[in-house]
Amino acid sequence: MTSAADQLWWPAPAKLNLMLHITGRREDGYHQLETLFQLLDVGDELSFVVNDTGAINRLTDIAGVPAEQDLVVRAAHLLQAHAGVSAGAEIDIRKRLPMGGGLGGGSSDAATTLVALNALWACGLPVDELAMLGLQLGADVPVFVKGESAFATGVGECLHPVSLPDCWYVVVTPNVHMSTAAVFSDHALKRNCFPVDLNELLEGFDLGAKKLAGINVCETIVVSQQKEVANLLSAMAEFAPARMTGTGSSIFGRFSTEQEAQSCGKYFEGLNQQVFVARAVNRSPLLATLENFRKTLS
Repeated sequence: MTSAADQLWWPAPAKLNLMLHITGRREDGYHQLETLFQLLDVGDELSFVVNDTGAINRLTDIAGVPAEQDLVVRAAHLLQAHAGVSAGAEIDIRKRLPMGGGLGGGSSDAATTLVALNALWACGLPVDELAMLGLQLGADVPVFVKGESAFATGVGECLHPVSLPDCWYVVVTPNVHMSTAAVFSDHALKRNCFPVDLNELLEGFDLGAKKLAGINVCETIVVSQQKEVANLLSAMAEFAPARMTGTGSSIFGRFSTEQEAQSCGKYFEGLNQQVFVARAVNRSPLLATLENFRKTLS
């Protein structure tokens, strides 16, 4: 069993949807998506101490999220049942990402829980099986489990790893909340995008481009209902190519250097906005933590 002295913090990075298209709707009501997931080097952190009681205990209070509804706790129970594990875990969370901003915080936390406990409980599940297990918790969970920036289709679970340009992002989250279900059910949502050519899409994300490739079909819906999101997008566009991520409400701007990003970040901090600056990564820091953990066992 893992002792407190062996406690390790496992990263749960944020993601951005650099574009988000809907190409149709399935018979079960789910939307067929095309999206480009960009992982960032900023996110939450979780620690796990294995117990022999079988109990899953979240030690961190999170406002508005009861433990039994938390994706972290649900992920732990799901893996425990699927793998037939008798052990449990005490789980701490350093929550840094804003909730409900379209940055994938809850999904990333769930993915980190699956990856970490798969190792700590010695379940031995392969990554593809772990990703499919995570899909039961949310469409974004598999990309965090696999740990690579990726082009996604289906409901977001069919992943094609991509290598995206090295750059920096300024992410601003206004104090407004958009319901994902409400956005996807809006009658004005564009649901008939033509399938993209991935090579052309990736070429469109060259750092020299003055705008981001593709669109986020959800952005129009959110901007029409949330003036603050619209204003932030306009303000960010004065600095860099700007877009909303996911169903919002976070928006981001892309920069070629950290200095440019930090300067922009300070501007939005001056507007009393919730801001962070992050570097784009094609490989999740979670994978490095997992590799280092495995080395300690060999």
